[in-house]
Amino acid sequence: MESIRPLLLQSPRTPNTQEFVPAMHIFPELPKSKSSSSNTVTFAEIDSSNPIENPSNSDASWNLKKSSSRRSNTSVHSGSSGSTKSSVKEVSRSGSKSVRYGSKGADSDGLSMSQKELSDEDARLIYVNDPDRTNERFEFSGNSIRTAKYSILTFIPRNLFEQFHRVAYIYFLIIAILNQLPQLAVFGGVVSVLPLAFVLIVTAVKDAYEDWRRHRADKVENNRLASVLINGELIEKKWKDIRVGEIVKIKANESIPCDIVLLSTSDPTGVAYVQTINLDGESNLKTRYAKQETHSEKGRFNGLIKCEKPNRNIYGFQANMEIDGKRLSLGSSNIVLRGCEVKNTNWAFGVAVYCGGETKAMLNSSGAPSKRSRLETRMNSEIIILSFFLIALCTVTSVCAAVWLKQHKDELNLLPYYRKLDFSEGKEESYKYYGWAFEVLFTFLMSVIVFQVMIPISLYISMELVRVGQAYFMIGDNNMYDEATKSRFQCRALNINEDLGQIKYVFSDKTGTLTENKMEFRCSSIYGVDYSSTKAIMEDEKVEYSVQVDGKVFRPKMKVKVNPELFELSRSGIENTDGKQIYDFFLALAACNTIVPLVVDTSDPDGLRTLVIGIRELNTSEFEQWHAAFETASAALFGRAATLRKVASNIERNICILGATAIEDKLQQGVPEAIESLRTAGIKVWVLTGDKQETAISIGYSSKLLTRNMTQITINSNNKESSRRKLQDAIVMTQKLASTSEGSSDSLPTLVALIIDGTSLVHILDSELEEQLFQLASRCSVVLCCRVAPLQKAGIVSLVKKRTSDMTLAIGDGANDVSMIQMADVGVGISGQEGRQAVMASDFAMGQFRFLVPLLLIHGHWNYQRLGYMILYNFYRNAVLVLVLFWYVLFTAFTSTTAINEWSSTLYSIIYTAIPTIVVGILDKDLSKRTLLKHPQLYGAGQRHEAYNKRLFLFTMADTLWQSLVIFWVPFFAYWSSTIDISSIGDLWTLAVVILVNLDLAMDVGRWSWLTHFSIWGSIVATFLCVMIIDAIPSLFGYWAFFHAGGTALFWLCLLGIVIAGLLPRFAIKFVHQYYFPTDIQISREAEKVGIQREVESGGGQIEMLPVSDGPPR
Repeated sequence: MESIRPLLLQSPRTPNTQEFVPAMHIFPELPKSKSSSSNTVTFAEIDSSNPIENPSNSDASWNLKKSSSRRSNTSVHSGSSGSTKSSVKEVSRSGSKSVRYGSKGADSDGLSMSQKELSDEDARLIYVNDPDRTNERFEFSGNSIRTAKYSILTFIPRNLFEQFHRVAYIYFLIIAILNQLPQLAVFGGVVSVLPLAFVLIVTAVKDAYEDWRRHRADKVENNRLASVLINGELIEKKWKDIRVGEIVKIKANESIPCDIVLLSTSDPTGVAYVQTINLDGESNLKTRYAKQETHSEKGRFNGLIKCEKPNRNIYGFQANMEIDGKRLSLGSSNIVLRGCEVKNTNWAFGVAVYCGGETKAMLNSSGAPSKRSRLETRMNSEIIILSFFLIALCTVTSVCAAVWLKQHKDELNLLPYYRKLDFSEGKEESYKYYGWAFEVLFTFLMSVIVFQVMIPISLYISMELVRVGQAYFMIGDNNMYDEATKSRFQCRALNINEDLGQIKYVFSDKTGTLTENKMEFRCSSIYGVDYSSTKAIMEDEKVEYSVQVDGKVFRPKMKVKVNPELFELSRSGIENTDGKQIYDFFLALAACNTIVPLVVDTSDPDGLRTLVIGIRELNTSEFEQWHAAFETASAALFGRAATLRKVASNIERNICILGATAIEDKLQQGVPEAIESLRTAGIKVWVLTGDKQETAISIGYSSKLLTRNMTQITINSNNKESSRRKLQDAIVMTQKLASTSEGSSDSLPTLVALIIDGTSLVHILDSELEEQLFQLASRCSVVLCCRVAPLQKAGIVSLVKKRTSDMTLAIGDGANDVSMIQMADVGVGISGQEGRQAVMASDFAMGQFRFLVPLLLIHGHWNYQRLGYMILYNFYRNAVLVLVLFWYVLFTAFTSTTAINEWSSTLYSIIYTAIPTIVVGILDKDLSKRTLLKHPQLYGAGQRHEAYNKRLFLFTMADTLWQSLVIFWVPFFAYWSSTIDISSIGDLWTLAVVILVNLDLAMDVGRWSWLTHFSIWGSIVATFLCVMIIDAIPSLFGYWAFFHAGGTALFWLCLLGIVIAGLLPRFAIKFVHQYYFPTDIQISREAEKVGIQREVESGGGQIEMLPVSDGPPR
């Protein structure tokens, strides 16, 4: 066969072998420019004794042209998941409970699949088209999936278990139990249970609704229909009913219901094209192959498949098939995974090998986690402190009661509070007096019940309502509305809104998250001729071109940018030299199905992804000789990968360069600016991608994640010892760079970027090397992880979470990001082109990466500031009331007697003080959007926990103590010699507490609105009205008390004195702190006031946040 053109067309009979074979480059590697390599340090080492089968080049293939009469009897298959490239440990149904993020596969001894046979103990046997026999010995997993957390039977116990992680709930449960005892029933038994029951039910309903949505999604997925071959006929069957061993027929554009080994396709050569975008985020089509021995259009199949047990490695598959006395090797080019879609293939038959929870996609999903707010977790420690303080108050009360009872044991018949005799009915009756010891014990327990509001159960109700309000405004924010997909921001987890204001690490996927996942042709060079001179024309025009072949018109699926000059030359034919060169160039380009980009150091801000095209012409004898060697290597049972590499190297010689192309995986709008804002805010951005290293680095530059002045440390290693050495060398280097920067006062600190691949992570994660990796990564400004498996992404997030208390956020758009999203403290899904898996698994969802900036810097900041303040305020408002009750106990024989009306005690946390804190928690803004976006550094307040910390808690409690003393002792001394009754002074204390705590809240309001005014001042008015109504009911204790006491000037003077004396220390400290020791937020707030005043004076535009001019001084 004479060749007049380069033989670059891929043979359809030659399966895609390079899923596990190093890239077969058909052009020499281009040297990097000096500028790009001068600050790059690469730690790479290949152990020749342990060849690595590289899945990164999963779609590279030898581009061969061969007559259709010659067919390969065996398809080339790849190495196993057990090679050192494997990123996961083999998982069986009864496997280890612990998740291994980076460990190697079962073949940890370093042997590849082609070097090691599957034993019956390490394999599952699948009888093709015989599910009964397949499942006879072992009942394999059904195809039903479940992503929901609860079932009908487990919902109540599991949900209660999760809710009682809140320490306060255990406390209130104990209180409710104590109230059921007759001797301790301060409140009614049923009434005491209601608050806790209400909170538990509200939270349970919310959790049930969220899980119902998961169940609904599972039901839709499980009830999808597929064509299954049963007794020679195709029958529609629900996905959940498919069994291992059954044969499934897939049509074009249909999703794969389970992991299947291809048996036959509509293409006579057995090729099928699949889209794996839901698994690895890559939008290009992959080629998968059926064996020629199993090819059948009628769907009649038989045989025995021996394959590895279920594991998480989506890049590998180890199996063989026995059919008609032949033994065929199977690799990842022969398996199609659940979640993929068949494209450009009319139909395909496959046998189910892994179903349901044993599919690789499901094994890479770590399940829906139970996430709790970090602020709420920290709050538990303060609740424990308040609990000990409560116990101290009760102990003091009971000890003093014990002393008092001893001293007055002979006078108890007539003394108040502990009288043994009751004369209220006109005749003498005896109280139940249980003796000194029991009375002391009962006093302690009754004190616990009376002082129970020290731990505010209303706080949890308020927090839930505030989070709902915050979510409403986040969803309605037009700055997070995506015009392209017509989608709004989604708040899928209401319990971690405030965590958005404390993020320190952002872990981001690349394809579809940072980029649009759309490749656009930008320019090309063919035989040295640059065709990018008309770039300006290309920028402004997108045209739909078509070509007519044999009467049929072919059009691309989308309008593309073209170079007019190059387009006209391509239509001139191959008669002239230019036309022939362009024809050869595009022929080679069309034959390649994988692009390996090179980073080109250029002033071009795009940093484009470049592909160099080369050819080598073969005569007939050269091709036949090479192909014979290739066929032999393909059929080898041992050492196949090494043999294939050797054969490939024989043809990759004397390459002639045709030219180069530059394409752009266009970044999403605003990504560089978003990353810059996040880094300015003190947030570390790590990119974890399954893409190749060169591609990731290219995007890193274009997104401004990487800069030319950064020192790059690249770690590529294929064994543990090598990884150890490279980590140690890199740590030493970063230490030297840091010391050099510190020694030079006039130089900027050296920025370091760490680039590491998935192969290295195989040996680092889940080993003692994790600590070294963390030490190195923590010294780097940027971390870029390439070719990482889904579970490795989760392992990287776990690496940081286990070694630091900093908050983490993971953002991605594909199914391969689910584990990472669920592992992070906050998971964000991008509702892009890669399906809904990431969104369904996320806590928040949005349309574009750039929306992270308003989400974190604006809403996250506001949410954290509001919730942090609200928690402290609730502690304060309840503790004030408790301490007033405690001071009163000291003058009532240390009993549980209270001066405040029972109804007022109940309404205190419902009407008197609850609404203002909820309104402020939803609406208050310490700074405007414009200021927060202009100064991202203000986000650091959340990272430093400025709104909620131990110091603020102790200061709040000290202020609470002072105010309680003022509230109690001012009326105590004012009415010392009067005959005022207990109900009247109780009303005075009630009004004083309500006025004081509401004015305290007003002092801290950052933005006043009509609703804020209404809630604060309205609550004070409502308190007066309620007190008057309660005292106007004759049947209630204290009838007409308020009207008697309120008719005197002393009553109102006491109220005024309490307010002034109670707030004066707080006002003074607030003034000194803001004037002499202001925080960044306080400085920005003052600057904002000045700016707004200038806008008002100049008649400027709309004012978002008004200064506090008519309210209390700040």
